[in-house]
Amino acid sequence: MRFRTALAAASGALALIVTLPTSATAAEGYFRYTYSGLDGTPQVAVLENPENGECITLPEVADPDSSSPAHSPRNRTDAFIEVFTEPDCTGDSFTLRPLTGYGSERLKLRSIVVTPPEES
Repeated sequence: MRFRTALAAASGALALIVTLPTSATAAEGYFRYTYSGLDGTPQVAVLENPENGECITLPEVADPDSSSPAHSPRNRTDAFIEVFTEPDCTGDSFTLRPLTGYGSERLKLRSIVVTPPEES
């Protein structure tokens, strides 16, 4: 009898864990940017649900010696995104507001960091 009770309690706990929302440390939505492909044509990349508080160097433009920076960012997440002109979240920066933040082709970037609205 005790085994069944323990098994029921464990099953209930597992069900609660499985139904909890996904990572609370990630922004919900997507961040989009444009970069030049190997043949020079514009390419679009998207980061889905980027992690909060972590510097993300954009892989397509990580090497300043061999690629031009990305541009035209679109922030469609529920968090602020600070874009940086250099890898590893260095250089000049600009903050894009949640859901509607964007920049033109003149806004160059190589890395980003996500900040939830309550921390800004």
